[in-house]
Order: sequence, then structure tokens, then C-alpha cells
Amino acid sequence: MLQLNKVHHIAIICSDYQRSLDFYTWVLGFRIEAEHYRQERQSYKTDLALGSDYVIELFSFPSPPPRPSHPEAAGLRHLAFEVDDLTESIASLEQMGIEHEPIRIDEYTQCRFLFLQDPDHLPIELYEIRR
Repeated sequence: MLQLNKVHHIAIICSDYQRSLDFYTWVLGFRIEAEHYRQERQSYKTDLALGSDYVIELFSFPSPPPRPSHPEAAGLRHLAFEVDDLTESIASLEQMGIEHEPIRIDEYTQCRFLFLQDPDHLPIELYEIRR
């Protein structure tokens, strides 16, 4: 068995770089750690951090093909982010005009969670932890 330490990063290819960069930084609160434009590929590679952890590699490419998301397609299902207070998160989303699904309850943990979508319709889960 491999001895893995943690998830190092998640790579996301977006269709509109500026729109997705704004979403991940202004809506979800990621910090730009490094941003590189790769002329030979006509693409950006930007490293985004959450707190002190490098989490997302945001890529742009000219005309990427769409990835099916609904109905449940094989592959990555969603990204989930932990929040302390889902009610506060909802208020922030609504203040920014970001649509989201209704609150659900995890049948196993009884924790509250909801889904929203990034600009390319990638499902994002906000999961409230119990303290």
C-alpha cells in the first residue's frame, strides 16, 4: 500500500479564466499563490490556496470540451469545502447573488450541507462541521 500524506491539489480546467478566477477568489475566498501565463499553450496555470494550504490548480485552455455533470457522470463528482456556519455561508452567497440548492442533512452524521456550482457548473459542496 502507498503511504499518502494528504491531497496535494485539485486541478480544474475552466472555460473562462477570469470568471472562474473571480469565483474561486472573491466568492470562495481562495488566495492566489502563483499565476503563470504559458504562451506556448495560450493558457494560465494559477495556484490557489485556502489558509496556508495550496489546494487548487486553475487552468485555462483555448476551447476546452465540456465535461458532463448531470446526470451523475463517471469521474469526479464534486468538491467539498468545510464551513463553520452554513447559515453565514448562505447569507454571504445570497449577498453575492450566488444561487445554491436547499440545505440537506447528511443521513449518517446529521451535519448540514448544500451544493452550488462554479462558473463551469462543477458541483461545489459546503459542509458544516459539528464542533
